[in-house]
Amino acid sequence: MKNIKRVYTIKSRAKYFITATFMVLIALMFSVRANAQINTKQIDSIVDKVIGTLDNTVGFAIGVVKDGQIVHVKGYGVNSVDSKEAVTADTPFGIASNSKAFTSAALAILVDQGKINWEDKVIDYIPEFKMYNDYVTNNFNIQDLLTHRSGLGLGAGDLMIFPDGSNFTIDDVLTSFQYFEPTTAFRTQFDYDNLLYLVAGELTARVGGKTWEEFVDEEILEPLQMNHSYPSYSTALKNGKLAVAHAFDGKSLKAIQNPKPDSNTKQMMNGAAGGIWASANDMCKWMLVQLNEGKYGSNLDETLFSERQQQEMWSMHTPINRQQDPRSPFKVHFSGYGLGWFLSDFNGFLKVEHSGLIAGMSSEVTLIPELELGIVVLNNSEGADFLNGLMGFILLDEYLQLETGVNWLEMAKGMQQQRQEMGDPDSEKVWAVVESNNDVKIRKDSYIGIYEDDWFGRVEIFEKNGDLWFKSHKSPRLNGKMSFYKGNTFAIKWEYQDMKADAFAIFSLDENGKAQHIKMKGISRFIDFSFDFQDLDLNRVVVNP
Repeated sequence: MKNIKRVYTIKSRAKYFITATFMVLIALMFSVRANAQINTKQIDSIVDKVIGTLDNTVGFAIGVVKDGQIVHVKGYGVNSVDSKEAVTADTPFGIASNSKAFTSAALAILVDQGKINWEDKVIDYIPEFKMYNDYVTNNFNIQDLLTHRSGLGLGAGDLMIFPDGSNFTIDDVLTSFQYFEPTTAFRTQFDYDNLLYLVAGELTARVGGKTWEEFVDEEILEPLQMNHSYPSYSTALKNGKLAVAHAFDGKSLKAIQNPKPDSNTKQMMNGAAGGIWASANDMCKWMLVQLNEGKYGSNLDETLFSERQQQEMWSMHTPINRQQDPRSPFKVHFSGYGLGWFLSDFNGFLKVEHSGLIAGMSSEVTLIPELELGIVVLNNSEGADFLNGLMGFILLDEYLQLETGVNWLEMAKGMQQQRQEMGDPDSEKVWAVVESNNDVKIRKDSYIGIYEDDWFGRVEIFEKNGDLWFKSHKSPRLNGKMSFYKGNTFAIKWEYQDMKADAFAIFSLDENGKAQHIKMKGISRFIDFSFDFQDLDLNRVVVNP
């Protein structure tokens, strides 16, 4: 076993719920721990059990590395319900926030090259970068970009990149932070963010002399021979058949597509927060270089980044408060975030992990360095979450001899049924009220106009076919019909339905009954935190354009 000098992990990217793929990891992880000689046939058997209990799974790929070798890598299911093409070990998936570890590695390479130090101030490289006060701006260092401790709220500003296809630029991002109100003191609390990773990507470009995409491709993907992995969706689309994301339309999973990139338009945003597309086969190579402390090659005679930098990336920079669930048989004493990785202990083992989520697609990477074990699961189905993994706890009971008395299979079935019966009660109630208000007459001209937020830019309220509509100028997929709800509040049904994101628009009127201001918030309790409508402060700038 290697001498481990690192630290700890918790949940992942963006959702804060246990994914199905994560729980497949648990099953595989402890099967490998119990039997170091586990083979592909045994892993296939585990997968068969998982597939047999899942209702909505289109396709996924699994890779396992152990003791410096790839012991299993394989695709299952299809990459699209339309094409029916089989997922293979080389099928690229969007790994979303698992891209963050690549961004940290890119900066680690620059540190090894002596071009930057982790404690360097961001404004020394990006003078226009500006936070919410002068002290934070002047003291914000490179590590702060990667550790989710800025003082800003969860997902602040993510509407600039969610949904995809916006017209915001990296210049917009660099100057946006000054307009947000902090929710905690600087460097005192973990709150997940994405936009600061885009700043890290821009810093990589300015110091490295090439775009973030070029740097990751030339300095990481090519040396590791990750030949079916790409730093952006547009590059991936040109080079191979991709896994297609699938969203649940209420009845079944339907294929959804990212907006087609315009080849004539200069890329306006980097992918440092979540832009990489990678295959399971290639992610095995990525896990091996992590477990080998930055070394790679047939004789481990090449270095991607130094052991010292890996220790830095796997050291806990931001603690995360976590209460132990008394019902859980698995002990977790600490958790936190390193540089692009979640870190925790899990029954005495260090766990290094991250997950990623985009519309209709998710990924999970888990490393147990003391066991020289790494597992990656990639899938292309919305809702393929906790049910899959709970079956893994059956294996945990046997391996850890915890005698929990829990029937994990029955629990998984029960949780699936509960989720199906629950539905989305918030949205159902709101749209029922909207339907009952069909005959309510409103003065549309009181609301029509152009409104502006300091960081999000302009939105337009206009009339279309007798209805009020909402349209964002810089995020064109955020447009939709507005329906009267209560008082001066309207419910917006976006044309974009790949993720649950419908929202309230709450108007403030002047003494003449004219709308002057809009506040917003999501309707569903299940809305992804990256739809941070609550951070908008829209003020009227044009009346009846």
